Amino acid sequence: MVIFIIGLLASVVLVGLGTFRARGRDARRVADLRSVQNILELYYAKNGEYPISNKWPDLKSVLTGAGIGVNALPNDPLNDQTYQYAASSNEQSYLLAAKLEDPDHSVLRDDVDGAGLDNYGVSCDDPVYCIKF
Repeated sequence: MVIFIIGLLASVVLVGLGTFRARGRDARRVADLRSVQNILELYYAKNGEYPISNKWPDLKSVLTGAGIGVNALPNDPLNDQTYQYAASSNEQSYLLAAKLEDPDHSVLRDDVDGAGLDNYGVSCDDPVYCIKF
C-alpha cells in the first residue's frame, strides 16, 4: 500500500512538472521571437528593407551573413517544431510565428490573429503566437 501511495504521488508530481516545462518552453519561444525582431530591425536599419527569405533556415543564413553582428538565430526548444518568418512583397513588413504548447497562454490574447495575414502565407490561429511589424 505504501508503495502504491508513493507511486501515485510521484506520478502527480511528474505530470505537474510537465506543465511547468511546457510553459517555460513557451516563454522561451516568445523571448526568441522578440530577439529576432530586434535583429530584423538592425537589418532594416542597414538595408532599408526586411529580408525576403520566407523560410527559417534561409533567414538564418541571410541575417548571420549581413554584417550586423549576428552569429546565430535561436531555435525552437523542441526539435520537431520551427519558428516561421514571412516578409511582405514590398519588404517593408514581416511576420514572425511560433507554435506554443499551451493553447491558453496569456500572450495569445495580445498577438495578431486572423484577417489581413493571408498574404504572408503563415497561419496565426491560436495556439500560434505571431508578431507582425
